Amino acid sequence: MTPQMKVLRRGCCSVCSNHIPPACIQTHTYTYTRVLPLVCLMLDPPHSPQLLNCLTPEETAQCRHGLYFQDGERRVDYVLTYQVKKPSSSRARRHSSRFTDNALTRSLRRTRPQARSAKPDPEPGPQETSADHHEDDKRFRREEFEGNLREMGLELEKDEDGKTPGVGFVKIHAPWNVLCREAEFMKLKMPTRKVYEVKQSSSVMEKINTFISKVTDPLHPNVEENRIENVKHLSHPFSREKQHLLRSEMAVTYLTLFQLLYEEWASYSVFYKYQPVGLIRKYFGEKIGLYFAWLGVYTQMLIPASLVGVFVFLYGCVTVDDDIPSMEICDSRRNITMCPLCDRVCSYWTLNSACGTARASHLFDNPATVFFSIFMALWAAFFMEHWKRRQMRLNYEWDLTGFEEEEDYGLFYEAVNVVLYFVSTPGVGVRGGGVMNCHINVAVECCFQIGVTFAIVFGVILYRISTKAALHMSSNPTTRSNVRLTVKTTAAIINLVVILILDEVYGAVARWLTALEVPKTDKSFEERLIFKTFILKFVNAFTPIIYIAFFRGRLVGRPGSYLYVFESYRMEECAHGGCLMELCIQLSITMLGKQLIQNNLFEIGIPKLKKLIRYIKSKRSAFQEEEREKKLQRYETDFFLEPFAGLTPEYMEMIIQFGFVTLFVASFPLAPLFALLNNIIEIRLDAKKFVAELRRPVAARAKDIGIWYNILRGVAKIAVIVNAFVISFTSDFIPRLVYQYMFSPDGSMHGFVNHTLSYFNVSHFQNGTAPLEPEILGFSVDICRYKDYREPPWSPTPYEVSKQFWAVLAARLAFVIVFQNVVMLMSDVVDWIIPDIPKDISVQIHKEKILMMDLFMKEEQGKLQVLDNLTVDGEKENSSAHSPQLRPRAVSHTQSNSF
Repeated sequence: MTPQMKVLRRGCCSVCSNHIPPACIQTHTYTYTRVLPLVCLMLDPPHSPQLLNCLTPEETAQCRHGLYFQDGERRVDYVLTYQVKKPSSSRARRHSSRFTDNALTRSLRRTRPQARSAKPDPEPGPQETSADHHEDDKRFRREEFEGNLREMGLELEKDEDGKTPGVGFVKIHAPWNVLCREAEFMKLKMPTRKVYEVKQSSSVMEKINTFISKVTDPLHPNVEENRIENVKHLSHPFSREKQHLLRSEMAVTYLTLFQLLYEEWASYSVFYKYQPVGLIRKYFGEKIGLYFAWLGVYTQMLIPASLVGVFVFLYGCVTVDDDIPSMEICDSRRNITMCPLCDRVCSYWTLNSACGTARASHLFDNPATVFFSIFMALWAAFFMEHWKRRQMRLNYEWDLTGFEEEEDYGLFYEAVNVVLYFVSTPGVGVRGGGVMNCHINVAVECCFQIGVTFAIVFGVILYRISTKAALHMSSNPTTRSNVRLTVKTTAAIINLVVILILDEVYGAVARWLTALEVPKTDKSFEERLIFKTFILKFVNAFTPIIYIAFFRGRLVGRPGSYLYVFESYRMEECAHGGCLMELCIQLSITMLGKQLIQNNLFEIGIPKLKKLIRYIKSKRSAFQEEEREKKLQRYETDFFLEPFAGLTPEYMEMIIQFGFVTLFVASFPLAPLFALLNNIIEIRLDAKKFVAELRRPVAARAKDIGIWYNILRGVAKIAVIVNAFVISFTSDFIPRLVYQYMFSPDGSMHGFVNHTLSYFNVSHFQNGTAPLEPEILGFSVDICRYKDYREPPWSPTPYEVSKQFWAVLAARLAFVIVFQNVVMLMSDVVDWIIPDIPKDISVQIHKEKILMMDLFMKEEQGKLQVLDNLTVDGEKENSSAHSPQLRPRAVSHTQSNSF
């Protein structure tokens, strides 16, 4: 948070510490917009910020008076906006008496309106009187707020005669002494005059890094920060007493920063270049700079994962003709009759009709997917370690070492507690059993929302079952031959639409649930909101995929004893090639749909649509034709921009994508490639949005990405377990190994398909479930086959699970245990080997501490020497009465006007 925002926040807190009405809860939601450090706070009452937009130099010259006070010298740093409503005559007569009410009386009057004893005005009606009271209260709170800002040292100038009807503006200027005071309170580190040389190591790694930097030089943006310098300025927390030690050179202007960001970052023509993270940090602050730095590292790390995923996919394409189980399924000479897929309307079918599904499944279900799962687990570990090192390097470069975030009490917490103080009954505290009941209610509500997701997934299951039965009754042979593909695709699209809708609903529900808990600090509020939003959206996105991966086809039963839902819907089965292909379809449609629709179209389309609607409403309401011809002020133009909603949506979409990339990567090796392509567009899309479509956000300080790192680590750990179960239970990798090494007569995969099929006597069908057309294949069927490990009907224990089933189950469980422990052990080894802090950074930090101590010691010695000289000069004056009077020269302190 900048020094200006610190002043505004304290001014607002000083108002609300006296009386916090319920309307003041949303008062403190600060939101910047764009280019110059000008904030527009929605003052209705108090405020919500907006930064002014930057135009071309010609337009800047034309509306210079919009960026400065009327004197043309004091620059506008922030702008407060509020609704303007002309007072009526009755309100004007009551204006002076109402402002004499104290804060407590006004709060009690708002919370308990029936206790008012003021005499009614005979002229206005009750609704007008209530509106007048409300307007007067808002005007009084605005004036009190502005008075507190002036007490903090800020300079204000009002503008209620703008071209935006119904909106007034208060321009704020922060003088230099106020900025110095706030910078000292915040302990901002500033570069000093002391410069030291950064020696380059002559090691092999340093030479390799130099070579790589030269090769990748065309990929760097054309900005000054990318030039490698051999010197660095020492940094020290700002102090007004030590301003003479700080650098006095002028910093780059915000207009220059905006132009550089627009040309070298927010343009699709530079999609192949690195991001100017340093400029992003200077313009938007450390918190947003860290987000884009993390997004850049994540996108960069997706390149090797995408290459390996493409290699695994190509391996499946090359070896599909050599896959023996697929060849056996596609062999038309093997006339294997399969049992019906549904009751009555479905008939018998031959196994070779599933040839296409079996060959497609091999593209994703082959031995290379096991290697890819292990690789992605190690990739996640390398990515986390690489980001920690990159984050530490940025902390050093941005002078954030030693920075600790302040745990301030949240304004929302203070507002709710003051309101509860007035409305609570005697003897009941704010933190008593009510808080425990609140947490219980939040947990129950979260469980209810998760239950809604499960219910919707169950509804999609019923849709699949009923649609499959209906399509099998069709007289069109093309429709009947494509039943599986039709049902899979349409169900996946329905799931995608439901996920997109529930994502918006769960975002609002998570905020409401967090507000019920009344967290004490802003950081606690943000972390709880993020955690609830992540849980709800994670369950919403992955519940359909988890069902297909681990439950579909396992709760079916067997022919003659199927499992039914509501006594009429038979649970669906997987194709003969397994559920992995259906899992791949669901995963690809959900991932690509969320990225294309939610992450890209919504991010650009919705802000533009809201901006257009807001502008049209303004023009239709009161704009005159001649006023439309006139040019709006800079802050009036930015008033129509969309407010910044925080980084939570940006992080959330990337974390969900990280889940798609790591959790079920064994079933979809191309997920990293699609994520990489999306992120290349996403970076420039977000850049365009931040620079041109949104109000400039608050420049908040942060040294890490916060709770998001812990969520990433959790997802990476869960991904190891999920991929172990996908390989073991969803794919045919383990059954093939068991057959090859335990049951195959020659140690090959010949006979594997026949080994996985059990026998069923069609005379054992339950009444009313036999096919209506039993001779559709041209001959009478006595025995049909189904995929399971069960005893044949002629055995002493017909249809019971066989010993092969237990052997495969034991091998699957053993694989899960071994895979999980080995991969997690390897991840921990990677975490242990790679240090969190780069060696050169730790050496430079230690060196800077020593140099800073030397600098202060020399300064103290200089002060002592000057003091000694002054003392000697004074003694000479006293000893020589005839000597001319000496006037000691004071030590000059250079004051820098930019930091």
